[in-house]
Amino acid sequence: MNQVSTSARENRITNPATPRGQQTRQGLLDAAEAVFGEKGFERASIVEITRRAGVAQGTFYVYFPDKKAVFTELVKELSHRLRREIAEAVGGLPDRLEVERVGFRVFFNFIHNHRNMYKIVRQAEFVDEELFRWYYRRFAEGYVRGLERAMEAEQIRSLDSEFLAYCLMGIGDFLGMRWILWRDEGLPDEILENMIAFIHSGMALRPLAGGNPKSPEQAQ
Repeated sequence: MNQVSTSARENRITNPATPRGQQTRQGLLDAAEAVFGEKGFERASIVEITRRAGVAQGTFYVYFPDKKAVFTELVKELSHRLRREIAEAVGGLPDRLEVERVGFRVFFNFIHNHRNMYKIVRQAEFVDEELFRWYYRRFAEGYVRGLERAMEAEQIRSLDSEFLAYCLMGIGDFLGMRWILWRDEGLPDEILENMIAFIHSGMALRPLAGGNPKSPEQAQ
C-alpha cells in the first residue's frame, strides 16, 4: 500500500469526541484483536468483528472505512499501549539494568494479557509491510534514546545504540514467544533472571557479582 492511499485511509478513521463513542470504538478494536488473532487477516470479517463487539454492522463504518483500517489502527494502538505501560513503570528508575528488568517484566505481562498481539504483528508483514516495520522502528526509537542516556551516564558499555536496542528486542520477542505464546503462561522468574544476567554480561561496565544464576528446571 503506497503512502498516499495509507494517509487517505487514516484520514477517514473517526476519533469520537464523546465517551460513548470512544467506548464503542474501543469495543470494535478489542473485538478486532480477538478476531484477527483467531482467524487471521484474510479470514477475518467485519461481520464477525461487529458481532463480537455487540454492535450493528453499519456502526463499524462510522469509525473505520474498511477491514485494513481497523487492522492498522489496532497495531498502532497496541504499540502505543505497550510503550506507555513500559514508560510509566520504568520512569524515575536510576539504573539502566533495573530499567531492563522492570521493562521486560511489563512487556511479558502485557503480551500475556494480549497473546494475539504476536500473531497480529506478524500478519502485518504481509498485510502492510510498512506498518510491520513501523511497529519495530517505533519501539526501537525510544529504546535507543534510553540506552544512549545510560551510556552517557556510564551505566552501561558504549555500544552502537541501535544495534543494542534490536538485540534486546529480539531477546524479549523470542522468550515471550517460547514461554507465553507457546505455553500460555507467564514468564517464570528464573527465566527472567537468567535473561537479565545474560544482558548484564553484555552491557555492564563491571562483571556481575556472584556469578550466573542456576539454570531453572522450567527451561527444559
